[in-house]
Amino acid sequence: MSTNQNYYCMNKKLYQLFLGLFVAFVFTLNTGFAQSTKSDIFDLGKMWTFEHAPVDYFEKTYGFKATQEWLEDVKLSAVRFGNGCSSSFISEDGLVMTNHHCGRGYVSTVMREGEDLSKTGFYAETLADERPVPTLWVDQLQKTIDVTKDIISAMDAGNTNEEKAKIKADKIKEIEDKYTAETGLKCNVITFYNGGMYMLYCYKRFNDVRLVFSPENYIAGFGGDPDNFTYPRYDFDCAFFRVYENGQPLKSKNFFTWSKNGAEDGETVFVIGNPGSTERLKTIAQLEFARDYTVPTGLYQLNFMADYLDNFIKNNPDKELRYQNTLYGVLNSQKVFKGLYKALKDNEMMARKKDFEDIQKAKIDASMEMKSKYGNIWNEIEAGSKDYANIFNEITGYEVPNRFQSRYVAMAKTIVRNTSTGKQTPDSLLNAVYDNLDADYNKGLFELDMNIVYDNLGSDNAVVKSAFNSNNRMGAVKYVLDNSMLTNKDGAMKLAKMSADELKSANDPIIKFILESKTTLEDLQAKRKTIEARININGQMLGQALFGLYGTSIPPDATLTLRIADGVIKSFDYNGTIAPPFTTFYGLYDRFYSHGKKYPWILPERWQNPPSEFKLETPYNLVSTNDIIGGNSGSAMINKNAEVVGLVFDGNIESLPGRYIFTTELNRTVSVDSRGLLEAIKNLYKANRLAYEMENGKMLK
Repeated sequence: MSTNQNYYCMNKKLYQLFLGLFVAFVFTLNTGFAQSTKSDIFDLGKMWTFEHAPVDYFEKTYGFKATQEWLEDVKLSAVRFGNGCSSSFISEDGLVMTNHHCGRGYVSTVMREGEDLSKTGFYAETLADERPVPTLWVDQLQKTIDVTKDIISAMDAGNTNEEKAKIKADKIKEIEDKYTAETGLKCNVITFYNGGMYMLYCYKRFNDVRLVFSPENYIAGFGGDPDNFTYPRYDFDCAFFRVYENGQPLKSKNFFTWSKNGAEDGETVFVIGNPGSTERLKTIAQLEFARDYTVPTGLYQLNFMADYLDNFIKNNPDKELRYQNTLYGVLNSQKVFKGLYKALKDNEMMARKKDFEDIQKAKIDASMEMKSKYGNIWNEIEAGSKDYANIFNEITGYEVPNRFQSRYVAMAKTIVRNTSTGKQTPDSLLNAVYDNLDADYNKGLFELDMNIVYDNLGSDNAVVKSAFNSNNRMGAVKYVLDNSMLTNKDGAMKLAKMSADELKSANDPIIKFILESKTTLEDLQAKRKTIEARININGQMLGQALFGLYGTSIPPDATLTLRIADGVIKSFDYNGTIAPPFTTFYGLYDRFYSHGKKYPWILPERWQNPPSEFKLETPYNLVSTNDIIGGNSGSAMINKNAEVVGLVFDGNIESLPGRYIFTTELNRTVSVDSRGLLEAIKNLYKANRLAYEMENGKMLK
């Protein structure tokens, strides 16, 4: 085990203390917040829903009147891409634009024997060459209905928080089932303003999606993790797919046309996409809970995994392809969590959030009616957060909630759960898990599992001592790996066929830990459920109160649903200088040579020897003040004419606090410039059929 791994195994409280001190020090050197403790209405962001787009604000601020026809066309031109990204139609023939990092996992599913599309890229020279992606779909939002009254009136019949929560869940399912059956669309109830508003969103799903173009990994993710969440930037992070219907390219009336001239510095632009999740309506008590518990716990795990994966790949180069994407994901999440923790530890941000909270309290206290209904919600949320804090470490230790959980612990949980209900874990599941099991890799994951147990419960915990033979942390790891039947398929299959009594007598250390903690964990989970119901119901009341005060003049938190976010092309101060609004291909080559042509600043062969007609002065990446978050990847950036001027793929490091607060001082959206996209596709890749369709909005016949 490396020195760094040993470091992450130290006591969690010491780790959190060190992390807090380090972040506080860094923040004194560089903060992304203006030196003002006063809140701003736009602290809640600019992720507007289409049904309540602020057309008067757009006209007053930008001199642009967004008509209903414009909004409807823009809404239908955007589509949600798979499970977690955005995309857009850019031709009448179903051509869809998104990010390479959104499509990378799907590209790997269409590779043929002997191919490595991550190194060579892919281009379908003819329509027949476009490859179906069996696991991919896109969703187009076609219908929205306000169902707020239906849900809130139903909840009023509940007497307790738990009853209200169950009534809400039942009512939502009833509405979703009703409209899905009636419309033939995929309908989901979306919660806005913590429950101040409920909207039914109905989507048309397209399941026949085919790959058209994907660049090489090195250029799509140029700069790797060091450049992630930074700017200036030089990434060709794009991919193109086509939607088919009835075996033919989809004929779409709604699509974004391509801008011939791109955007100018200071120009008004809109990002159309599906931001994933924000927490801008959270109370101070909830943010403090995140600061002290959930975020540092998540960061602790990510730090361990980043170090572990890096060392594992170095020591097992033959497995790099298998785990490289996992490492990319971990490093990305690690940077996000560092940014979140940095924001939560920043006194300036918390002061701005508190100022906003104090203003709302004062407004509610000024009305006897509102005070009687909403005046105590902050106290209720704070009390619930404190109750959760009292059980957080214990429940974390017994649950072992590890997103990277070893297969051994995961299978142990499955076997115990099935056996307790009289079911038998099927052989097919065991075969699927163990036939593809990387035992060496799982040893490290199990070490992280043990870290979670020992950090949160301690070595003196009775269950820990009993299950792991009174060993210390690393002794327990060795003891389990040497003695657990779950480390191989034959042993796991034997355990899976045992009765409840036989399973208990098997004395498998992982099984033993789960069984002996079962009653305690169930009690803790019941307490948590009650606490969460209290917090959620009061959070919903807070949402109703804020909605009553502001209505749709403030946007709801992000919910992976379609939004329009306004902004302008604008540079920003950084590192003692000024970041340019646009980068060029010249900068790409400077970075390639300045870093000695070494990973992660490697260029694919075709990029190292560009043709003479490839114009290096072309704008390549750009920054703007639009409000985005994870989920916006792949969003189109358009101008007032609904023309594509950019393809969103990232934010700068100062944008990471955007989970909790939006500021325009240094927060920037990073996009691939439409001019750079077209220049490379036309003059570097010689993808003439694709270039024609981008420029003309229709296929080349």
